[in-house]
Amino acid sequence: MTDYDVLRVFCSPGGGYGNELGVVRDGSVMPERSDRQAFAAKLGFSETVFVDDPERGVIDIYTPSTRLPFAGHPCVGAAWLLDVPELITPAGVVGARQDGEFSWIEARAEWAPPRTLRRYGTAAEVDELPVPPPGVEAPPTPFGQWGRVYAWAWEDEAAGRVRARAFPGRDDGIDEDEATGAAALLLTDRLGRALNITQGTGSQILTAPQPEGWVEIGGRVLLER
Repeated sequence: MTDYDVLRVFCSPGGGYGNELGVVRDGSVMPERSDRQAFAAKLGFSETVFVDDPERGVIDIYTPSTRLPFAGHPCVGAAWLLDVPELITPAGVVGARQDGEFSWIEARAEWAPPRTLRRYGTAAEVDELPVPPPGVEAPPTPFGQWGRVYAWAWEDEAAGRVRARAFPGRDDGIDEDEATGAAALLLTDRLGRALNITQGTGSQILTAPQPEGWVEIGGRVLLER
């Protein structure tokens, strides 16, 4: 069995919740994309990272069903684990830094997979949303097409506090993402302001827009095993 670490990324202040991430530190043991894809599917995490050069921060990211040029929580987790100033992804060079209990990356909104950012009137409405079947065409609802929706509402607009849930719409067993950095990146880019997002059951994502279209995304990372 290939060795891998399991991290939890975007944990709550008490260290709970967060989105699990598999990391294969020695990507050379599995150089073929087809093998990596099969391994990511076997692990079943929303994303799995293969590290191809730990000193330069070269990484390769997979969901259970596809390869991604960029993804938020895998980059935050890999930056924390490798402790490097940048990551090299197929989308581009991702800046990275550590700041106390938070691991931060800097990325661009155009790198994130497209999705519908669906605003609701209250946090309670977001909490009450049913988990949609992946990729299924739903009857007319605020969702429209059920797949790839980031549902959000203000908890405290003046303070930048947001309640969110993410439905990836993938036929790979991931019905709802506990914490989604790429979606937080898109929302921050759209709103143009720093956000403190509570996503899923209780994960925390911090964001801040930067000059020239860059966005910082930060969160707590814990090594689960």
